[in-house]
Amino acid sequence: MSEFWLISAPGEKTCQQTWDHMMVATTRTNNLSTNHKFNIPDLKVGTLDVLVGLSDELAKLDGFVESVLKKVAQYMADVLEDSRDKVQENLLANGVDLVTYITRFQWDMAKYPIKQSLKNISEIISKQVSQIDNDLKARASAYNNLKGNLQNLERKNAGSLLTRSLADIVKKDDFVIDSEYLITMLVVVPKTGYADWQKTYETLAEMVVPRSTNLLFEDQESGLFSVTLFRKALDDFRHKARENKFTMRDFQYNEEELKADKEEMTRLSTDKKKQFGPLVRWLKVNFSEAFIAWVHIKALRVFVESVLRYGLPVNFQAMILQPTKKTMKKLREVLNELYKHLDSSAAGIIDAAMDIPGLNLSQQEYYPYVYYKIDCNLLDFKL
Repeated sequence: MSEFWLISAPGEKTCQQTWDHMMVATTRTNNLSTNHKFNIPDLKVGTLDVLVGLSDELAKLDGFVESVLKKVAQYMADVLEDSRDKVQENLLANGVDLVTYITRFQWDMAKYPIKQSLKNISEIISKQVSQIDNDLKARASAYNNLKGNLQNLERKNAGSLLTRSLADIVKKDDFVIDSEYLITMLVVVPKTGYADWQKTYETLAEMVVPRSTNLLFEDQESGLFSVTLFRKALDDFRHKARENKFTMRDFQYNEEELKADKEEMTRLSTDKKKQFGPLVRWLKVNFSEAFIAWVHIKALRVFVESVLRYGLPVNFQAMILQPTKKTMKKLREVLNELYKHLDSSAAGIIDAAMDIPGLNLSQQEYYPYVYYKIDCNLLDFKL
């Protein structure tokens, strides 16, 4: 399970007692979750008005940072294309996997100095993640354009002989070039029509050069034939070819154009390879930065909500619980029983909710203890 429950409860005689009671309730007899202390430093509290306003701002910031985090993770998966199984090993926080980072969380004093006010810290995070979001848009746009142009060229060189580029199929020797009177044309003939083509091509118009056809290339359905004729017979030949279900390709051999196409393909392919490494590195670094920022926002939210709920002086224990899918409902009930004395109205709400089938208890639900969910499954596909 990649889901964690970040909760807090007020300190009893000591915060250690709060921790011990939660551990007994959730692990002593029933192993409902794997638990870790979640260390939040002594942050500046500020005034009640500021805390109330900050509570709403942090909720919005939490959603924004999570959305940026998902965009970075998803784009990493898009960029790695055929190596999607490698995505997870690139989605790290501070060089460790996400579970380890969350369960061993330590506040980053250098990035988010605790001498600053809570509002200032949230603004630092907001600016930092907004910058990541803007940079991602710019980098993704540049790389997607390059990738799109390359894919368009690659598409031209694949597919049916009726539509694909012929540049890499034909050679100069296949054509009569620089003749005032003669022209070589290319015709796509279904494999079932090869015999008909050989029998009829010389008579489709009056001025077709005898025995001038050659099979240059074939795919599963068709073959590409060359045929040489007089320029003045071209319209008549085209008309008769269509009647016989032979498709003429409008292709004139131009060495300069073919060379330019090949050079463009090589340039785009080289540029894509050059950009790939730095882009993956940037995504890796900034996923880590955004994830670290996100967990710090969760810490801020727990701190603010705990002060608003449990009052001053600051005295609460933050804890990170990792339930299993099977134990979630039971864990909710145990936590509700353990903390219902903190807020009897919330306990009633939850008791009612537990009895309603199909009701999803989400982050917006109110519990007698402070609760925020951290879901580490940040990708739309399952790895």
